[in-house]
Amino acid sequence: MIAALPLPYLITATLLAGAAVVFASIRATRLADIIADRTRMGEALIGGLILGGATSIAGVIVSVDAASSGDASYAFSNAVGGIAAQTLFLAIADLLHKRANLEHAAAEPANLFQTVMLIILLSLPLAAMAGPDIAYVGIHPVSLLLFLAYLVGVRIAAEVRERPMWQAVDTDETREDAPEDPEEARRSARKPALIFAGLVVIMAAGGWVIGQSGQAVISRYGLASSLVGALGTAVITSLPELVTTLVAVRRGALQLAVGGIIGGNTFDTLFLVGADIAYRDGSIYHAVEGNDLYWLATGLLMTGVLLAGLIVRQRRGPGRIGVESVLMMAIYGLALSVEIFA
Repeated sequence: MIAALPLPYLITATLLAGAAVVFASIRATRLADIIADRTRMGEALIGGLILGGATSIAGVIVSVDAASSGDASYAFSNAVGGIAAQTLFLAIADLLHKRANLEHAAAEPANLFQTVMLIILLSLPLAAMAGPDIAYVGIHPVSLLLFLAYLVGVRIAAEVRERPMWQAVDTDETREDAPEDPEEARRSARKPALIFAGLVVIMAAGGWVIGQSGQAVISRYGLASSLVGALGTAVITSLPELVTTLVAVRRGALQLAVGGIIGGNTFDTLFLVGADIAYRDGSIYHAVEGNDLYWLATGLLMTGVLLAGLIVRQRRGPGRIGVESVLMMAIYGLALSVEIFA
């Protein structure tokens, strides 16, 4: 039905779906902060697991829908392009936090571990693409390994949060993860959690509309799937991460902001698991194009730079942001130029 809409209606449907996803994500960010305080799980862990997963749900729908339609490049580029875009959003958020470099102020062991986990998870599809073209029941073994590695990583991240083996050095710019209202920890998290679940449904519905619109544009105008996926739907479905990050920074929930991006990116690797299962013509890793591999490498490189920034914890750099933020902007800008002009 969406694919048959005239272009003006198609654009309107996409914009409305994107707006619904963004507004739902704004509300979800506030609820995630409350849930973090009431469950005592901490902003970094809630941001990485719950908020990151919730704001990524629209992208999951896009990739799975594209893969089930047989467009492997669209499904893959939407996933890895979203990871690159969301990492860029963290650099943009660094501009908003004027007092100090965001990676310095949001020092948190759980965020460090989740960044390492993200690098590992991004390396697995790369290995699958370089390895033999195999699939069992249409699914590559790496997809199962990717899913299991994610589950193990989530468990370890929780342990790092609860029983850290080291602590970051506190400075006058370090923001501690503590409830604004001491009474929050005594209140129930049930109602915020139920509202949060309803917002996830809205974001999922918006993702389906956006995915259908992207497929219509590809088939109708003959655009490259990697272009529409990495720079179109990936950016639109990643807008919740941008909004939630900026909202979290303005609320002073810096660990939630950083954890939401890193956790969202980690969850985004599971797009590939869902897409590989939905893609019925063999392994999705061997059905993608060179541009898709380029965006995977871009996301991996930007994540490595982010990890370096989290470790170095530079107080201030060019323009009162960290050097890692400048580098991430430059890397994404170069990847954008290559996709459009190369």
